[in-house]
Amino acid sequence: MNTELQQREITARQKANDFLAVAGQFHLGDLPTEGQHPKTKNLSALATSDLAQAVRLMREVDCDALRATQQKCADILKMAHSMQQTLKAGGRIFFVGCGATGRLSLSLEVLWRESVQPGHAWCDSVRSLMAGGDVALIRSIENFEDHPSYGARMLDEAGFREGDLLIASTEGGETPYVIGAALRATQVSSKNHWFLFCNPAEILIQKLERCKQVLLHPQLQKINLTVGPMAISGSTRMQASTVLMLAAGTALFETLKDHPTFDSIEQSIDSLLEHQGNLALEALPAFIEHESDCYARGQTLIYETLEYGITVLTDTTERSPTFSLSAFENRADTDAPTSLCYLCLPHTHSAHEAWESLLKRSPRPLVGWTDYEQIGGPNRLVGYDFSSSIFAWRQERRPSIQQNIFSIRRQNSDIFLALGAHTAQFPTGELSLLNEHLMLKMLLNIHSTLVMGRLGRYHGNTMTCVRPSNFKLIDRSIRYVQQMLQAEHITGYSYEDICFQCFFELEQSEVNEPIVLKTFNALKGKHSAGGSAHLGSNFVPKFSYELRAPGAR
Repeated sequence: MNTELQQREITARQKANDFLAVAGQFHLGDLPTEGQHPKTKNLSALATSDLAQAVRLMREVDCDALRATQQKCADILKMAHSMQQTLKAGGRIFFVGCGATGRLSLSLEVLWRESVQPGHAWCDSVRSLMAGGDVALIRSIENFEDHPSYGARMLDEAGFREGDLLIASTEGGETPYVIGAALRATQVSSKNHWFLFCNPAEILIQKLERCKQVLLHPQLQKINLTVGPMAISGSTRMQASTVLMLAAGTALFETLKDHPTFDSIEQSIDSLLEHQGNLALEALPAFIEHESDCYARGQTLIYETLEYGITVLTDTTERSPTFSLSAFENRADTDAPTSLCYLCLPHTHSAHEAWESLLKRSPRPLVGWTDYEQIGGPNRLVGYDFSSSIFAWRQERRPSIQQNIFSIRRQNSDIFLALGAHTAQFPTGELSLLNEHLMLKMLLNIHSTLVMGRLGRYHGNTMTCVRPSNFKLIDRSIRYVQQMLQAEHITGYSYEDICFQCFFELEQSEVNEPIVLKTFNALKGKHSAGGSAHLGSNFVPKFSYELRAPGAR
């Protein structure tokens, strides 16, 4: 074995052992949000053989999740009263989350600032925090969410004080960062804060001490929005984040009414469900086919929007960790791979102006975080440029790569899409601003998921290309490898064996390579050769699950 390979094995073993020392806190496979949805078990095949049916199934799963939220109107009303009382008393509302829930937290602040005119007493009274700061909108900071102390510290640095109210959201109900922020809020402010999650409380309390701490805390009011498995296993960017944003956002905007009521909340949720269930989606498959064909030809896209920046950005940046794609490139990284898509706000002319337009406020990067400022600080933030100059900059970097414009804008009371020769209009009717963005979120989630299905970035409804960037995702990757090995009747590999192999593959993989598939095929190859799970083998895996890499024909 050569020296470089030996060093990779040593490093992999060290990292694997570090994870295994705490792995018991992240064995989450029996949580409903980590399960496989029975309605979408053949989704990857449908993405290539019957797009219309795939779209219908995904919309059906979304509507099922919205129906589950209908049952929580009383809890949402109670939260709305709590929010309104806080604002009337001069307090502020803080939303906190990480990953998808961090993005929904920032989205709610943006929509609030769009709805409340400057100069209004409450204009600046809604704040949001995302694990890793605003830069994490683009690219999550590895392992940041695994530290409860970071959630507490960010809350303190944001100026959270007595009389303020925290709304903490975590899809799984177990995210350490969010739990840390929630517990810190109870120490700082005497109000009864809110904790929103999407798994049965009894399972979380039984499994994890950190969940028990927060779910049994007398100063934390809970809303359990269990909606079952996601359309893609574990992809909580979809149904879980939709219902969390719907619940928290509906409560928030009820505060602008003189008297929040159960009927008003029920009507708002019912209107979104009815609208989404009846929305004509026949035009969507053409957009899915066109975008996936662009990537198959080695081309890229620029998503261009005026009104929907935060929602479009959320969907496009969440594709990177979900499907092991290159993240948006930063201007400071001259040798970074070109991302498949990027965002452009064409009315802006500099990175800082684009960020302010996107967030409706000055951005909040990490400042004073010695270990993270290089990847989450102010200089890093402005390297992500969504201004009108991004098209020319990307073309200059990669002159041989054709860029295509995907325009998403508001036209009268419709959401208007244009890509190549394809156009479509999706009416918003009487939907509120919150529900309009949720409608677009669900459309984009369906669209991007099926684009990735056509590129082979998941198998059935299993997220085989997940990038294990934190402890929860490492456990998920190991479990997926276990499932794939079992499906092929391959035995003899323990959780620990798979863990070691997974970290070994991480040590020698590019950012957009599918670690789950690489780990599976490496172990399958060793099994076929009569070998063991010992790291350092010279086996070079050949994918037995088909993976169509972007740019491949």
